Amino acid sequence: MLTILGFAMIATFLVLIMMKKMSPIAALVLIPALFCVIVGKGAHLGDYVIDGVSSLAPTAAMLMFAIVYFGVMIDVGLFDPIVRAILKFCKADPMRIVVGTALLAAIVSLDGDGSTTFMITVSAMYPLYKRLKMSLVVMTGVAAMANGVMNTLPWGGPTARAATALKVDATDIFVPMIPALAVGLVAVVVLAYVLGLRERRRVGTLSLDGAQVREPEPESETVLVGAGAASGVSGARAGAGAGVGGARGVVGGSGEAGDLDAESGRDGTGDGADDDFKGLDPNRPTLRPKLYWFNALLTVALLTAMIMELLPIPVLFLIGAALALTVNFPHIPDQKARIAAHADNVLNVSGMVFAAAVFTGVLTGTGMVDHMANWLVDTIPDGMGPQMGLVTGLLSLPLTYFMSNDGFYFGVLPVLAEAGQAHGVSTLEIARASIVGQPLHMSSPLVPAVYVLVGMAKVEFGDHTRFVVKWAVLTSLVILAAGILFGII
Repeated sequence: MLTILGFAMIATFLVLIMMKKMSPIAALVLIPALFCVIVGKGAHLGDYVIDGVSSLAPTAAMLMFAIVYFGVMIDVGLFDPIVRAILKFCKADPMRIVVGTALLAAIVSLDGDGSTTFMITVSAMYPLYKRLKMSLVVMTGVAAMANGVMNTLPWGGPTARAATALKVDATDIFVPMIPALAVGLVAVVVLAYVLGLRERRRVGTLSLDGAQVREPEPESETVLVGAGAASGVSGARAGAGAGVGGARGVVGGSGEAGDLDAESGRDGTGDGADDDFKGLDPNRPTLRPKLYWFNALLTVALLTAMIMELLPIPVLFLIGAALALTVNFPHIPDQKARIAAHADNVLNVSGMVFAAAVFTGVLTGTGMVDHMANWLVDTIPDGMGPQMGLVTGLLSLPLTYFMSNDGFYFGVLPVLAEAGQAHGVSTLEIARASIVGQPLHMSSPLVPAVYVLVGMAKVEFGDHTRFVVKWAVLTSLVILAAGILFGII
């Protein structure tokens, strides 16, 4: 019964948020509370929620101060050169912009932290997507998949968990998987290329001198535009701050008027310049060009300390945010203004994390997760025993999506490894297969980092889910197929 109720709770949650019948925060809180009562453990709801909140509190603290830190870095202009360099490479071509998103997310993912990756990637790419009226769910989807592939690095989490759970060396898991993971990363780039071509057909391109290169085509029904994608395009002055080089025309999509009035800096609909571009205004008062190298070195030092695990990540970002505010904005009113400017993102993301704590607390506390995992393992036919590597890889997709990495790697993986050993399948093979589902896992509603991604990109979580799931599953299957083909799994 708990197995059925567990799957029913997850299905109800996903259906409601994808149909936009409930907000993610409300669904994460109310649905598990309801099912907790249905299970007959309503009296323990408070204990489950407190346990969930306690386990996710460090993550929430990390996200809060990380958002403040990177928000300040954006304000002071640390990422302006990155945006200009990317635009120079992309040449205002939607196809190049989407490919650039995948490459940037993959490179930044080397730090092993998804939240940091998404904050930097969205900070750099968001203005370009808004400038060309590109679909923001393409950005979030590609970034999530690229980060998912790179999340398998030994210091990224899943590989270390698998090594710990099965008492093997993380290097023995990761190094042989490099060819398969490389194929997966190539698959993400190829997918980004295909999606970019689709975006190019839909919205056209913009040359650096502002000449319209291609007329926009009507938006295809298959293109999902996030909540922020229809909010308009910035004026020419703001676009120049993103390195457009004084572009005075933009190709509009979705049937909207896209011609820009070069004199007034307003789009054809009469709305003012998009406020979202103020972050890259070359004349904004928050710029601190004399402190650029200090901020760059501070960021490098912060990421280095995080990789080396010198201090807990929440503590590092807390100290980093305090230093960034104090040095760049020595006057208290200015510090308050910067904190207030990023308060919306902080509240949205931290609120989502604590709401997710209710979901995970109930799922774990009632025993639904354990029953679901055991049921899936028990349904494996005996004849599939010699193929436990393949089975583990396939199961890693739904299980890491519906469960936390801790739950899967410490709760389910040892059972799968034991079943594999009984049929002559090595523990290392099972461990390698267990990480192939990470491209899908990074878009799970139980991953706090995904709320940073959709929150900063102003995309509805339901829109992101509908768009990314099929492509993330495909990417994971490509990695699994490559692992089998190369004899790794």
